[in-house]
Amino acid sequence: MNATDNPLLDEAAEWLVALHAGAISTETRQAWMAWRARSPAHEHAWQRAERLLARLGDMPAALAMPALDRPRARRAALAKLAALLAVAPAAWGAWRWSDAEGWTADYRSATGERRDIRLDDGTRLTLNTGSAVDIRYDASQRTVLLRAGEIHIETAGDARPFEVRTRDGVLRALGTRFNVRQQDDHTRLAVQEGAVRVTTGQDLRVVRAGEQADFSARGIDAAPLDPAATAWTQGMLLADGQALGDVVAELARYRRGVVRCDPAVARLRVSGTFPLADTDRALAMLAATYPVAIASRLGGYWILVGPA
Repeated sequence: MNATDNPLLDEAAEWLVALHAGAISTETRQAWMAWRARSPAHEHAWQRAERLLARLGDMPAALAMPALDRPRARRAALAKLAALLAVAPAAWGAWRWSDAEGWTADYRSATGERRDIRLDDGTRLTLNTGSAVDIRYDASQRTVLLRAGEIHIETAGDARPFEVRTRDGVLRALGTRFNVRQQDDHTRLAVQEGAVRVTTGQDLRVVRAGEQADFSARGIDAAPLDPAATAWTQGMLLADGQALGDVVAELARYRRGVVRCDPAVARLRVSGTFPLADTDRALAMLAATYPVAIASRLGGYWILVGPA
């Protein structure tokens, strides 16, 4: 059974809203306890709800009691909450972390947004989907702190050194055009023009035009530049014999909600050029070309790519 088809998650969502609506009557509390005791599956569904609340700290206002006064809004709120329960706690916790990072950054981009910024020295900075940066310029140094996501940079001529800092190391531009993406366990650099010096805690390497490198505390691994690494700057996702699961995961970065790939088709090799500004169209292109089907629920909030 797919998580969004689990009626117990719908019921757990109902109880979450009811128990956070204000004063709780003795009858309501007894009914809730009886529901939890009905079976181990009921208790498991409620444990998911409690883990979600532990991540949230409290019920989001948009999902709380005001929605109960309007049946349509109430149904939509409960559907979204049930979807969050299906992926709680990891996915929601990761979203909260990245969202908090973005809100306090100097510049940020929303999910699915590509944002161009011209810095004071003339450097051109482009933020990919869900990205956040801080800018620190002074009389002797130009620094960009990549807090989340991915950026593309075209540096302007200036006597001051230009650096990009990520949690994995420091990049110093040597007159260049390059791309930096911060991932879960490493940072990826792709150099299109000039060169970039990469410094980690234990390693140092100059990455030149036509090369890319993954770096972390474990070291720096360089390879020839993959054109797919910077295709997003043209609004496209390039795939050349790539696993479908990886393509779907990449498309998921550009839309709100949950996008999953069934393990039964995740290893299917696909190729093509897919538009990032219209992920519905990109998913439809996959379904038209390969033996897969796109299941959409909750008004497109939940997408599953599975066997046709």
